[in-house]
Amino acid sequence: MKKFFISTLVLLGLSMNVYGQKHPPVPPHPSKTELINAKSRELDKRYNQEKKLIMNHPLATKKMKQDQMKALNQKYRSQKKLLKKM
Repeated sequence: MKKFFISTLVLLGLSMNVYGQKHPPVPPHPSKTELINAKSRELDKRYNQEKKLIMNHPLATKKMKQDQMKALNQKYRSQKKLLKKM
């Protein structure tokens, strides 16, 4: 009887340990403002990278760079507006 009791406790302990490993606690979801701020930072980072690529392009003429920057600025403004509407 004593062996049965000990083996049941060990088995129960191991099964609880395995259950805890299978189901980690769910991470908290970011709030709406945190999500918008993260998207905004990502958008700014991508904008700066594209701007740097346009400005440092060796073969593009000044007019081509101006046109590309206008298009990039317009795209950036529209995406910022969409983020603010959320």
